[in-house]
Amino acid sequence: MAWESSRPVPWRRLIREWLIYVVIAAALISIYYVVTDRKFDIGLFVGLFASGPMYVLFGALLAKLGYQRKTFKDLRANRPQASTDRVVSSTTSTGRARPAPTRRTTTGPSQRRKSNKPRRR
Repeated sequence: MAWESSRPVPWRRLIREWLIYVVIAAALISIYYVVTDRKFDIGLFVGLFASGPMYVLFGALLAKLGYQRKTFKDLRANRPQASTDRVVSSTTSTGRARPAPTRRTTTGPSQRRKSNKPRRR
């Protein structure tokens, strides 16, 4: 895909996603320091907040190149219905009945007739 300056950039979505990431990561880092009783390192939080502009700018670049992830709303809309709705007979999906089985369309070797003759080797 080529760069197109007229493509919209979802700035609010990018910033919201990064803020959610920062909150979760900061909580996990804080819990880690409390549980392990280590000396607090401010460098982790500086790096965490420095990742914001990089994430947003990289997302904007991808948006200008045409990449657009589906939203949760789109994913929920594309989800199949209940599992009982997925069971469909072959006549409704193709619009015609299945042909009768033939010698070439058996259901496998377990369904073949067993003969009483001994096999020759």
